[in-house]
Amino acid sequence: MTEIHTPRLLLRRWDEDDDLVPMAEINADPEVMRWIGDGSVRDLEQTAENIERWEEEWDDEGFGLFAVELLASGELAGFVGLSVPDFLPEVLPAVEIGWRLGTPFWGQGYASEAAQAVLEFALTDRGLDRVISIARIGNDASENVMRKLGMVPDRVTKHPVYGHPLRVHAIDLTEYQA
Repeated sequence: MTEIHTPRLLLRRWDEDDDLVPMAEINADPEVMRWIGDGSVRDLEQTAENIERWEEEWDDEGFGLFAVELLASGELAGFVGLSVPDFLPEVLPAVEIGWRLGTPFWGQGYASEAAQAVLEFALTDRGLDRVISIARIGNDASENVMRKLGMVPDRVTKHPVYGHPLRVHAIDLTEYQA
């Protein structure tokens, strides 16, 4: 299953022709990117490389980041999905649930709605027994989504490259209630 429908959203694989420009606009927003990596925005070429890498992860791992489309308008809101957090070797082997939505889509429950569906996908379709999520400390909005998903703090660590503090949350999917 590589498409998931929720009441308001379609989670699907990437179509670079349609998704590149709107995702590049999301990646170019400093407010969106302030909690990601070193906080740098990404341009069109970097976004194209991201989408290519995300699609390769689907092929390699059998899961990946879903493009999140609003059913009502067809707009690309961003992504929600599963990935291997290679940037943080201390948590490996692990699968992370993550999200990045454009600012017009914040505060409307889209991240939580999509993430709930992705957790169910992780458990029922991919057979994962545990999923983590990683947030830079201070990113209260993402940590709120993690709590809504039933995730609990697992550890505090530092980003191995940038040095900022990170909190890792986890959920045992054998106890997950959809």
